[in-house]
Amino acid sequence: MSIQDLISIIMSPGSQENAANFAINYVKSQEVQNILLPVRIIFIGTGVFFFGFIIFALLNTKWLRQKFLESAVEFFTFKPYGLKRMTNVWNKVIKRLENPSEAEYKLAIIEADSLLNDLLKGMSFAGKTLEDKLKNLTEATLPSVNKVLEAHQVRNNIVHDPDYRLTLDKTKEVIGIYEQALIEMEAI
Repeated sequence: MSIQDLISIIMSPGSQENAANFAINYVKSQEVQNILLPVRIIFIGTGVFFFGFIIFALLNTKWLRQKFLESAVEFFTFKPYGLKRMTNVWNKVIKRLENPSEAEYKLAIIEADSLLNDLLKGMSFAGKTLEDKLKNLTEATLPSVNKVLEAHQVRNNIVHDPDYRLTLDKTKEVIGIYEQALIEMEAI
């Protein structure tokens, strides 16, 4: 069939039905199928390539492994993922109190503050700084939020005032507030 045949079919009565049947038959014809075979092969090959690339990329990125690992660990241990790391970091903070150095006390408070900030960031709480995140929390989420804000203020004093003096008793009080907050958030 030629283009002139197609035009005559379109012009005849009931042309829409005839044109549709002609187009379908034309595409099904062996001539057109032979012409489209290389195009099909190219599209199938391209599809297989991109599908393989997606699988390769997912397997070689940390995202898929991390999501799978987190889910598996949480499922089998009945504990949140990263709890062991949090506990280890917290133990290092507590160990700093054994050294009778004011610098170690200050570092312990800074690390405890950072640990809480990392926890809240990991839980996707809104806020750019820890103070912003704490102000967005309610007492239902963190019952000791007001005390943590006070402890965070001590941390800010340590960081911004080099002459700020800290005693062991004050350090233990502040560390206790951070510990209570981490317990309330079920992090340690």
